[in-house]
This record gives sequence, structure tokens and C-alpha cells, in this order.
Amino acid sequence: MLRHPKTRESLVTENRETELLASVPDGLFIGGEWVAASGDRTLKVYDPATGDVIKTIADASPEDGMKALDAAAEAAASWAATPARVRGEILRRAFDLLQERKEDFALLMTLEMGKPLAEARGEVAYGGEFLRWFSEEAPRVQGRYGANPEGTGRMIVSQHPVGPCFLITPWNFPLAMATRKIAPALAAGCTVVIKPAELTPLTTLLFAKLLQDAGLPKGVVNVFSTSTSGAVSGPIIADPRLRKLSFTGSTPVGQKLLQQASVNVLRTSMELGGNAPFVVFDDADLDKAVEGAIAAKFRNIGQACTAANRFIVHRSVADEFARRVTERVQGFATGRGTEDGVTIGPLINEAAVEKASSLVQDAVARGAVVTTGGARVERAGTFYEATVLTDVRPGSDILREEIFGPVLAIVPFDDEDEAVRLANDTEYGLVSYVYTESLSRGQRMIERLETGMMGLNVGVVSNAAAPFGGWKLSGLGREGGAEGIHEYLQTKYTLTANPFA
Repeated sequence: MLRHPKTRESLVTENRETELLASVPDGLFIGGEWVAASGDRTLKVYDPATGDVIKTIADASPEDGMKALDAAAEAAASWAATPARVRGEILRRAFDLLQERKEDFALLMTLEMGKPLAEARGEVAYGGEFLRWFSEEAPRVQGRYGANPEGTGRMIVSQHPVGPCFLITPWNFPLAMATRKIAPALAAGCTVVIKPAELTPLTTLLFAKLLQDAGLPKGVVNVFSTSTSGAVSGPIIADPRLRKLSFTGSTPVGQKLLQQASVNVLRTSMELGGNAPFVVFDDADLDKAVEGAIAAKFRNIGQACTAANRFIVHRSVADEFARRVTERVQGFATGRGTEDGVTIGPLINEAAVEKASSLVQDAVARGAVVTTGGARVERAGTFYEATVLTDVRPGSDILREEIFGPVLAIVPFDDEDEAVRLANDTEYGLVSYVYTESLSRGQRMIERLETGMMGLNVGVVSNAAAPFGGWKLSGLGREGGAEGIHEYLQTKYTLTANPFA
């Protein structure tokens, strides 16, 4: 078969990708230096859209992980003593540099994770806001002073950095998850060791290089990638010098990490799994509900903990809602994220495709109807069709498990109490979405839905200025907002003698 010659435009794009990948460090970032892994261990990073290896980087051993913690512990005292304004200015410089290099970061995320380039640009904007927000929060950490009720002394309540932190980030938002954890830690005066996901480590490595350029002192941030996460992370978590563990990922892994963290009573932040309900009432504005559904479901190819999982739609509008979303989804373009007009990129790996396929097949076997999609895409890479299911029956696996793929599953309901019951029928409680034109119903749903976040007539809730986190098995603690920096601070109370006694 004859191959078509490459166009000038495709060659330019290919050259840009090659140059960008060459600029990404391939070592471990420890103590302000880029170093090889012990034993020169390496791991390969793949493009999920093609299956090709795009870069080979250092693969940290347990010994390398401890070196990273050594560097963070050594830098902890000096960084904690650095004036808050100085810490904030470094974060602000990092924000400014990210704006200058936004196209590089967007393209890199598309290459290693697969999301469409337009969405990757959105993540750069979102991730950058954590740098800007916490650059402003750094000098605003406050305490209080006042007389005790008995009048016998004066109470001083002060906030202090918790100490060295270990941050573990997921593969689906490589930049935003790094900035959402690193920025508040640095603003609070903590040093960090960060371990990006094995599948998407390149963005974090490039971000560490950016922090270097922003003037971050040596040892304040240390980065390692590894193919043996448990073996490398275990000794770090067990070390008494570590004082904080932050993890974003699956609930089962989070539960294991919490057990390990309990030994040294570490401060923990856990952003875990989700099973978000998207409730559409009979009085909803369907145009807005459909727009919200598309955003809540198909953002990041459905690979987000905040992705709507169960579309609980009033029976009187369920058919029309299904018709409209099906029409929209049928207009999606599937392909490599760098291609113009692509809406749906690849899933992260073959296991993700198999999971989506299994969930759809189970739902159909129980009586669900596929209105569009429902199969993997037969091409190189790990693609699955954007899919809409209607009449999903109780007991279907897709209603219990987090899909993490481009599958929209619709369940009808008849009244508000049933909608609440269906929405809360999960061990997770990260986020919920509700569409109704009734103010009183909206207020009731705020009170009744068991989630840490809620979108009322909106399909995307994430914002750097807001506290991100869930209830139940969806996690502990909050990231972002005024609450975010307090996850990295510890409180000290001091009683002084009455100065007038």
C-alpha cells in the first residue's frame, strides 16, 4: 500500500512535538539538580493516541525516593522561615512563566495523556490559577490574640507550616493536579516531594523546570517518577520526617495510603473516587441541561473524578433529553488530540477501553438501549466511541462503578424523593449536578444531596478560589479556596501571663 507524503503542515507539527519532548528533563529533580535514577533505571512514556513511545525517563528506586525526602527535609527550615511575601512572589513568577509557555504545556499534556488540545489549553488556564490564587494567599495566613475568659492571661493562636509533604498526583490532569497541591504547600511554607503518575509524568517534570526558572530555592520541590510506586512511596510515608500526605486517585489506593499514614499520624488530604449524579427535573431548561450534560460528562473524555456518571432524568423529559444529547454526541469528532476539531481523544490505556466496553455491555444485557456509540474505535491507539445509553436498569454495573470514559447513562425517575434516593445511592459523595428552574427545589437539593460540591444549573464546578473535595468515600480535606492553604498549616496555641497582673 502506498503511503501519502507528509504535508508541510504535518512536518512542522511533528518537528514542534519533537523539539518540545526534547526540552522536557528526563531525570529526577532532587535538591535542585536533575539526576539519573540509581542503577540508571528508566521507564517509557507512551502517546495513547498512537501507542508510540514518546520519551524515556528516569525510573526512581526506593533509594532515590529517600534522597528526595532528604532534600525536602533539609530545605524545610529555611523555606518555612522565608517571608510569606517572598514565597508568594515566586508563585506569581511561576504563574507568569506558565502563561508565556502555555502552548508548550498544552501540547505536552495532549501528547502524554490524549486530551484534545483545546481542553489542554483550558487545563493550563485552570492549573495556573492555583499558582496565582495561592501567591495571594501566602501573606494572608492569620492567627488571633485575645484575653482568656478568666482574664488571667493572653491567648495567642498562630499558624505554622506542617512540614515536609509527599504529594501523589493522578494521570488525568497532569498540570492542574500538580499546581493544586504544590501551590498551597509552598504558600504555607512547606517543602514537597511529588510523585506524578507513571502514565503522565512529563508535564510535572517540565513544571519543575519552570519552578527552577521562577527562582525556587533548591530542595523546596523534588520530583521523581517511578514504575514501582508502592515500593518507593512506602519508605517515604513511614519516615518520621514526613508530616503530610496528599493523594488524588482511586478510593482503594487512598484507603491503603491512609492506613500507612496512620502509623506516624500524618496530616492527610485525600481526593478519591466519584459517582456523580446529574439530576434533570421536569421544569429544567433543557437547552441549559444539555449543555451542562455535555460539559459534565465529556470534559477530558469523561476521565475526571467530577464527571457526571448517572444522568437521573424526570420521566416526562427523559426521551427529549436523550434525543438532544444523542444528536450532540453524534456530532463529536474522535481522533488524536492535536488534530483540528477533535472532541474525543483516546482513553489513557487499554484497560480503560476494556472497562468502558464492559460497563456498556452489562447495561445493554440488562435492558439499556444504545442510542449512539457503544464500541471501541478500530484504529491505532486506545479509543472508545462517545456513547449514550437510555433506560439503564437498577443493578447495572455502570450505576455503581465510576465510568471514567465517554459514556452517558440515563435513568428515569418520577418524583423528587426518588431522584434524591437514586442520587444518594452510592458510597461516594464528591459532586452532584442539578437542573431545575425552581429556587426552592434547588435549595432543597443543596440540603439533601450527600456531596461535597454541587453544580446548580451549571455543568463544571471546579475553580481555584473554591474548596474542592468530597464526602463519604470520596475523600478528606479540601484543595483550593481559602481552605486549601490550611491543609498545609498546623495550629499552635500559646498562653501568656496577664501583662497587667
